[in-house]
Amino acid sequence: MNISKLKLLFKEAKTLLRSVPSLIFGLYLVALVMMNLLANKSIDLGVDYLALDCGLLFSWIVFLVMDLTTKRFGLKAANILTVAGLFVTLLISLVLFAAGSIKGIWSESFVFGAEEIINGALDNTFKGTWFVILGSGTAFFVSAVINNVLNYFIGKSLKKDNFVAFAIRSYASTFIGQFTDNLLFALIVSLNFFGWSLTQCITCALTGAVCELLFEVVFSPIGYRILRGWEKDGVGEEYLALLRGDND
Repeated sequence: MNISKLKLLFKEAKTLLRSVPSLIFGLYLVALVMMNLLANKSIDLGVDYLALDCGLLFSWIVFLVMDLTTKRFGLKAANILTVAGLFVTLLISLVLFAAGSIKGIWSESFVFGAEEIINGALDNTFKGTWFVILGSGTAFFVSAVINNVLNYFIGKSLKKDNFVAFAIRSYASTFIGQFTDNLLFALIVSLNFFGWSLTQCITCALTGAVCELLFEVVFSPIGYRILRGWEKDGVGEEYLALLRGDND
């Protein structure tokens, strides 16, 4: 890629980040950070070969925002948002690692006889471990790109532009994207470091994808209304004009 193309890509990225509504972009970043942090807490399903973690409470928000971005701004924009989100997540992971490394006492550790154990556990939760961060970052990047590509091309194949079309492209891409995210994380981290079996990795990835899809089914009507509001108000027109070459 030559210098002029890099400059154009950088200009497009800056314009996109100005164009995506700040509240939506902020929610997207918060959800990214929280889904990784809450992944430390598992959900007891009472079955050995199935597992979920509390990260699913936020992960659906990430994929819904990417679906909205793909529909309104296009495939390249959604991928730019993915890279930006990954960069911010890694940056915050470094900050949390620093916070967990600083000597001090967490308020929740004041339990007689167990202060050091609880304090150490809280520090380690926020610090994370290199393989969890690596696995999470890799899984998110790959699954997000898959989600964006599927959403874009499924949308291109649909003739109508209504809620049904939005739901089809969003539900299909979200399910496959979430399954990929869960499976890659399980294969990179859980299989190698937590002793999971391959069967557990696959069944847990499928269970998580179904649950996260249900969240999107429930909240996608709200997402669709937000999208129509963007179109009505001309949100992101600066970025779209740049892609059309109106500013040349």
